[in-house]
Amino acid sequence: MRRLNAAYAGLAVGLLGVEILISRFAHDRFIRPYAGDFLVPILLYCLVQSAEQKPVGRVLAGALLFSYLVELGQHFHLVARLGLAHSRVARLVLGSAFSWAAMMAYTLGALLVLGVKCGIGFYKTAF
Repeated sequence: MRRLNAAYAGLAVGLLGVEILISRFAHDRFIRPYAGDFLVPILLYCLVQSAEQKPVGRVLAGALLFSYLVELGQHFHLVARLGLAHSRVARLVLGSAFSWAAMMAYTLGALLVLGVKCGIGFYKTAF
């Protein structure tokens, strides 16, 4: 039986808390749309790694692909097509407005994780 990685689980819970705070209290044109999107692939990465250690690139690629697919669902009005337009939770989780800037924010979030993980790996091998 695999054990939960407490560090990644704690990060995932903390990031989820930040995402909830952003969705609840940030009603601006930067934090809510961009910082929230930036954190999504990081949250997904931490969530997966908390359950099972997998290669960084594979997990990040999956997190990024998932984020992109959710954003593309917004482009095609997936929430409305599923008949969930009345659901505040569905609109919050799946979103309702496509944005290329959101795609960039997802990418930058994934690149941050990659940079941190590669930087840590380089530091361990160099010293």
